[in-house]
Amino acid sequence: MRLQSLLKITLVFTLMVILMGAYTRLSDAGLGCPDWPGCYGHLTVPDEAHELSKVEISFPEHTVEPEKAWLEMIHRYIAGTLGLLVLGILILCLRSQDTPKRLPIFISILILFQAALGMWTVTMKLMPIVVMSHLIGGFTLFALLLLLYLRTGAFRIPGGDSKARALLPLALIGLGVLIVQIMLGGWTSSNYAALACTQLPLCEGNWFDNLRFADAFSPFQGQHPSFEYGVLDYATRMTIHVSHRIWGLVTALTLLWLAFKLFSAQSQVMRNSAYLLVVLVLVQIGLGISNVVMHLPLGIAVSHNGGAALLLLNLVFINYALWRKA
Repeated sequence: MRLQSLLKITLVFTLMVILMGAYTRLSDAGLGCPDWPGCYGHLTVPDEAHELSKVEISFPEHTVEPEKAWLEMIHRYIAGTLGLLVLGILILCLRSQDTPKRLPIFISILILFQAALGMWTVTMKLMPIVVMSHLIGGFTLFALLLLLYLRTGAFRIPGGDSKARALLPLALIGLGVLIVQIMLGGWTSSNYAALACTQLPLCEGNWFDNLRFADAFSPFQGQHPSFEYGVLDYATRMTIHVSHRIWGLVTALTLLWLAFKLFSAQSQVMRNSAYLLVVLVLVQIGLGISNVVMHLPLGIAVSHNGGAALLLLNLVFINYALWRKA
C-alpha cells in the first residue's frame, strides 16, 4: 500500500478513536472494564456463566455492565488497530529514502505513550490529569499524522503571496489559542464540569465571587478510590467551566479574525481554508451552546469533540501552508 493511502486510512482511524473515546467517556463507561488491556481478564466482555463466576472471584467489588464494558473494549480495539497502522507507516517511511524519518519515529513513540496513558486512565481510576493527557495525546497524534501526510505528498503552495506570508504570526497565535481551548475542554470534561453552569452567556448566580483558579487548575486532587463523576466541589467545577467559555470566546474571535484576513490572500487554497475555518468555528459555537441549553446530549457532546479535532487539523494545514509559502 502506498504511504499516502495508508496515512489517509490512519487519519480516519485516529478521528474514530477520538470520537469513540469521547463517546465512552461521556457515557460514563471509562471504567467499564476495571483492568487493562483486557476486560475482567478476558479479551472480550465476559458473558458466559463460567466467565462471570471467575469475575466474581477475581473482581468481587465490580459488577459487569455489558453495555459500558463493550464501549470500552470497542474503543481499545480501534486504538489497537490504529497502533498497527502507525507501525505500518513507520516501516514504509524507514524503507523509503524520500520520506521524513524523525516525524514517523516520534509519532510511533507517541502512540506507545498513548497506550500507556490508556492503561493509566483505568488503573488510576479516571484521574483528571491522566484523562486530559490521553485526550491531548489523541489530538496531537491527529495533527502530526496530517503534517506527515502533507510533507510526504505532492502538496504545493503557489508562491508570491505577500499578504498571506504576513499572516504567519497570526496563524501561529491562532493555533496556540486553539490548543489552550482544547486543553480547557479536556479539563472540563475530565472533571465532570460540563454542566456546572446551565445558563448563558456565563453562569448563574454570583459566579464571579466564587472563582477558585488555584483549586480548579491544580493537577493534584488528593487520594480517592475513584475519580469517576468528579471529586471537586461546585465552585471549583464552575471555575473550570467559566474559564472554558471565556477562552472559547477569545478563540472564536481570534480564529474568525484570521479567517477574515485570509480572505484577501491571492491563493485559492488559503481562501478555501478561511471559508472552512469560519464554518467550523460557527458550528463549534452552536454545538457549545446546544450542550448548555440541552444539558449535554451525548450526540452533540461527541460532535463538539470531533469539531475541535477538525478545527485543529484546519489550523495545522493553514500554518503549514503559510510556512511553506514563506
